Amino acid sequence: MKNSREVAYDVLLKVLNEDAYSNLALDNAVKENNLSKLDSAFCTALVYGVLERLLTLDYIIRKMSSVPFRKIELPTLIILRMGIYQILYMDKVPDSAAVNESVNLAKKKKLFKSSGFINGMLRTLIRAECKFPLPPESDRVRYMSVKYSCPEYLVKLWLDSYGENVTISILESLCGRPPLTIHTNTLLTDSDTLIENLSDEGVIAEKSQVSNMLTVRNTGAVDSLKAYNLGEFFVQDTASALCAYIANPKAGDKVYDVCSAPGGKSFAMAINMENKGEVYSFDLHPHKIKLIEAGAKRLGISIINASVRDAAKDSTLTEQADVVLCDVPCSGFGILRRKPEIRYNKSEDYTNLPSLQLSILENSAKLVKMGGTLVYSTCTLNPQENSDVVEAFLSKHPEFTGRVITLPDGINRKIQEADNMLTLFPSPQGSDGFFIALMERSRI
Repeated sequence: MKNSREVAYDVLLKVLNEDAYSNLALDNAVKENNLSKLDSAFCTALVYGVLERLLTLDYIIRKMSSVPFRKIELPTLIILRMGIYQILYMDKVPDSAAVNESVNLAKKKKLFKSSGFINGMLRTLIRAECKFPLPPESDRVRYMSVKYSCPEYLVKLWLDSYGENVTISILESLCGRPPLTIHTNTLLTDSDTLIENLSDEGVIAEKSQVSNMLTVRNTGAVDSLKAYNLGEFFVQDTASALCAYIANPKAGDKVYDVCSAPGGKSFAMAINMENKGEVYSFDLHPHKIKLIEAGAKRLGISIINASVRDAAKDSTLTEQADVVLCDVPCSGFGILRRKPEIRYNKSEDYTNLPSLQLSILENSAKLVKMGGTLVYSTCTLNPQENSDVVEAFLSKHPEFTGRVITLPDGINRKIQEADNMLTLFPSPQGSDGFFIALMERSRI
């Protein structure tokens, strides 16, 4: 049976060598190796910690190693990163244990020639008075990149777009797990009752700023909770719930959610509609449609119809709706806490996204009835994918106008922007980074 460090190594190798998603790879590995709750927590902290601090760890290795960085094989590099992370960032791990376990892991993985190198590097780090000097603060982008383990292009993007104070708040939010929030299924219960039911299972739940949202702790595996299996809630971030709140469909409305997987916004809108009306949830991938259908069934929602559709190209859908929601594919810069590996993609990977996003928005706009609502949203913090796309759309489509977004108490704007647009940052409300734009068809 593999121990927690070996499982962490296997997950990191999958993520860094095979482009696996960290959350999925980690969940599968924990279950396959039947890790205890304590070992699972340690493994999770180590995997996400290494991914969150990757650039910083590699900066340290480059500074310390006599072997050129490019010549260090990935398996050796991963064990080095794990060892350095334990020494610098995991206070409860004795330095000696970090060294010994790293050497043992190297030998277990048959990296016999590397074990001495790993041992020497880690012991040198422990003896060093200054663990690692950061670049000079005068080189602001480089300094912030190394300190917060974020690529320079992304640091520069945020500095140029949002200013230094907001950028620092974003960067400071990148490490550590985000709060877990859930959406009360008011078709079956209410938030006060759900808080009591969860308390009976040892879960601490508190009300959030958005109606029917709870922040929860001590959940363990969420899908093992009785309240979950009774359909009394679903997991959803505050920003996603706020998007459904802003879309504001009424009971009896027809709604199209054109990029809906995994279905959270569809569920939220259907619940807000009191399960009266029609919600059509579309996605490009058939296996995701099954997830939406399973989620709706568990929650007792009967008005959701899920099917496969290409939001950018499909023209077979002609009947117009009261509300059309376009939560488009994006770079994901707002969810780096959840998927830290995203930040290490190249900037070129995102070059074509705005044109795809505009195509989806334009194709979806055809489905909005007169006086109806069009919502555009992303889980990224990048004006090129957010406000620029909306402004380009509105300039080409005078039949649509911006509609003022009214915010619930406790949700405040952090930057100046048009009143029909809202950019959410991890601080202060603890949500994902997110963008929402609200529009309406004001003429044919």
